[in-house]
Amino acid sequence: MSDSGVLFDYAAGVARITFNRPERLNSLNDGMHREIAAAIAGIEDDPALRVLVFTGTGRAFCAGQDQTDRVPSPDGKPRDLGQSLENYYKPLILKLRSLPIPVVCALNGVAAGVGSTLALACDIVIATRSAYFVQGFTKLGLLPDAGATQFLPQLIGPARALGLSMLNEKLDAEKAAEWGLIWRCVNDDVFVSETQALVEQLARSATRALGLTKLAIHAAGSNALAQQLDLEIASQRVLGYTDDYREGTAAFREKRAPVFRGA
Repeated sequence: MSDSGVLFDYAAGVARITFNRPERLNSLNDGMHREIAAAIAGIEDDPALRVLVFTGTGRAFCAGQDQTDRVPSPDGKPRDLGQSLENYYKPLILKLRSLPIPVVCALNGVAAGVGSTLALACDIVIATRSAYFVQGFTKLGLLPDAGATQFLPQLIGPARALGLSMLNEKLDAEKAAEWGLIWRCVNDDVFVSETQALVEQLARSATRALGLTKLAIHAAGSNALAQQLDLEIASQRVLGYTDDYREGTAAFREKRAPVFRGA
């Protein structure tokens, strides 16, 4: 995909999807969505897959939806804006949340509009200090979408979610980390090395345990306590039969670092 709007590579259990339209600040179009879906479909059933990483080229992570795809039709009638959400964004967001592996967003620059939502759909976000978030939907007469109206209040509370969504102020990465919107903000000059260390740590970890932890934490917002306890019981029962559990307990007894297979 070297000549496309999406770069993809997969090695040593780590898959990377890179938005590659720097001249358009990596804004998403239909072709990119198809390439992203194809890339994920090609690896999601691979038992060697341990981590999926999203990032961007240039000075932006993703500036949102390419608005040239949403101009009114030639007869002047508005387009159905729900169609692209239904066809592309909803399946993508649900896929990222259901993948049984960690999904990392390496936020290299601005995340605007649905680009912000896509970052928040990932499990762990590490950002450059120069990066920032901005909603921008209401400037176009729209509301935050692709899950933003759930992610934002869950992560930072309704007051901050409403302020960001209605006032469209920039939220820099450092404050986003302070608010709990993202995992970590690092200096730009160490961003690549810090991201690589994070990804390698996840790739060496017990993948089944990470995947079930992810699914349980994402389910907690809609589950009653009894449901969440049942989910933990069922998940722990599964993990108790894995080779990684046996390796983890053996390494603990032997006072050494575990070597997880991830299967």
